[in-house]
Amino acid sequence: MALGIALCAGGFPALAQEDERHFWSGDWSLTVGATGLAGPRFEGSGSRAFQAAPLISLGRQGNTARFTSRNDNPSFAIIDTPSFRTGVAGKLLFGRDEETSDDLKGLDPVKWGAEAGVFAEVYPLEWMRVRAEVRHGIRSHDGVVGDLSADAFADVTPVIRVSAGPRLSFASAGYFDAYYGVDADEAAASGLAEYHPGSGIKSVGFGGAITWKTTDRITTTLFAEYERLKGPAADSSLVRERGSADQLTIGLSATYRFDFTLH
Repeated sequence: MALGIALCAGGFPALAQEDERHFWSGDWSLTVGATGLAGPRFEGSGSRAFQAAPLISLGRQGNTARFTSRNDNPSFAIIDTPSFRTGVAGKLLFGRDEETSDDLKGLDPVKWGAEAGVFAEVYPLEWMRVRAEVRHGIRSHDGVVGDLSADAFADVTPVIRVSAGPRLSFASAGYFDAYYGVDADEAAASGLAEYHPGSGIKSVGFGGAITWKTTDRITTTLFAEYERLKGPAADSSLVRERGSADQLTIGLSATYRFDFTLH
């Protein structure tokens, strides 16, 4: 697509002015990194394991330093102002089967896949950000998942920031069926009680972080997140009989920011 646009602009020089700006024109920042964490072996598990995940974010540069959280999924801001951002977001989902944990023996595997959707975030106060994401499952499940978070943040030194706030997640039946449902065949094979979930709140929780601006481009963060499974997740026989509704995650992340300009 980019090549086609370039050829079109070159073919009609009278229509393309040197000072013409497109929606993608301007200064951008691409932030990439990774996080390592100790958390539940699988969602709803009562045992813990070490895991790793990528961190990616793309947005326009601004005069105000953006607040970011380890809960933010990879996103691309289409509208980007100092107090409001919105655009597309996605999440990579890893597969889950009986090799993940013995507690999953007899249950159908969850395939690897992704979630794609939209996000919006607003700064109602200079020291607070509220962010929402709504995503639809691809391959792993056919449901809808939504996350809502609010974070208050303060710079205790020029390079150290502390932040914390509440979390809320909800999902449709398609999501809960893939991760928490137990049909008749699975019940016979696993020994778990049969369970057919509906839609509802997935979890409520609270998280906090200490972020260190190590260099102008490198940022490291120590974080902790607690969530309490609710509704269709907490009622699942997988959670009640073999797992736990209390989910605690502690970890460390590091990111690097690339700045570039598009014309």
